[in-house]
Amino acid sequence: MSTIYLDNAATTKVRDEIVDAMSTIIKNEYGNPSSTHSYGRSSKSIVELSRKEISNILNVKSSEIIFTSGGTEGDNMIIRNCVNNLDVRHIITSKIEHHAVTHTIDNLLRTDKIKVSFVKLSKSGDVDLEDLENILKNSNQKCLVSLMHINNEIGNITDIDAVSKICKKYNSLFHSDTVQSVGHYDLDFEKIKVDFFVASAHKFHGPKGIGFAFVRNNTNLGPYLTGGMQEKGLRAGTESVHNIVGMSEALKISTKNLKSEKKHISELKNYFISEIKKKIKDVKFNGLCDDNNKSTYTLVNVLLPIKRETGGLFMFKLDMKGIACSKGSACQSGSDSGSHVLREIQNNEDNQKVSLRFSFSIFNTKDEVDYVINQIDSLVN
Repeated sequence: MSTIYLDNAATTKVRDEIVDAMSTIIKNEYGNPSSTHSYGRSSKSIVELSRKEISNILNVKSSEIIFTSGGTEGDNMIIRNCVNNLDVRHIITSKIEHHAVTHTIDNLLRTDKIKVSFVKLSKSGDVDLEDLENILKNSNQKCLVSLMHINNEIGNITDIDAVSKICKKYNSLFHSDTVQSVGHYDLDFEKIKVDFFVASAHKFHGPKGIGFAFVRNNTNLGPYLTGGMQEKGLRAGTESVHNIVGMSEALKISTKNLKSEKKHISELKNYFISEIKKKIKDVKFNGLCDDNNKSTYTLVNVLLPIKRETGGLFMFKLDMKGIACSKGSACQSGSDSGSHVLREIQNNEDNQKVSLRFSFSIFNTKDEVDYVINQIDSLVN
């Protein structure tokens, strides 16, 4: 084998069709969408068509889609503005959220504007919905619940429809980081009553540096970036037309091919699990990632029976064999503290072992899985 990319939860390969679509825009549609002349109007119409296409796929209003640089900006925009503009004083979240959420909340805590409650988790990392309801029931402040749909490290799926109903019952706002699910699941946000969610194009074979935030109408969220009236005044700055088109096209293709691609990727994941169980004695799986009914079909987080301090060297050896995987979120790469997600759900013994995340895409094959499993086997045994 040459190189094998199994880090699709970090980012995905851009489809050739997306590169072609973006190149056409870069070459021919260079007007500023805010300009009133024909060049600007042409770019503006392309931006608005893309917004409409995205909103149709997710069954929301086009006015509720705000273009951003990606999931991290979207999370920041929503959480900070709920506190600064909507007078949220109580945030309810979990300890295994993405750092775009946890670090933002930590920063807000230092301002003394809010208090934070952490919902209980099961041993596998599932959100305790009964505990969430108890927290909301006993809060006497305006609340924002922030819980991700799919955990980016262990793949657990949170029932955001059930969470949204609990939030509505207690007149609370609900934000969900859906970066790992938009483009991979058939989502209808007319039925799922979240107030805010975010997406990032590079997670579904689109370009990096572009994403969007969903802000449900009448939530009255205030500006995040000031300087112009772009994006309903919430996010100033000249729109990146070619990136917006790339994201829209990527989402359309992912949605069109969802059934067949989900089948292919699910089969790869299941095959990976069955083969590594055969080869590696005492292998375990973090969270619920070995159960496709309770976790995303796109990733598996494997607990290997080797000491954690060898983890960096182990990944280096895999890399030398042409295999790309990860220890967790790419956003915490270089940190020696380990995964905050795994620290929260693992016992002390398991936390001293190596955990690796392998995440799959339509571009991966069973032959690649065989090669990867054989290389892991040779390094562990």
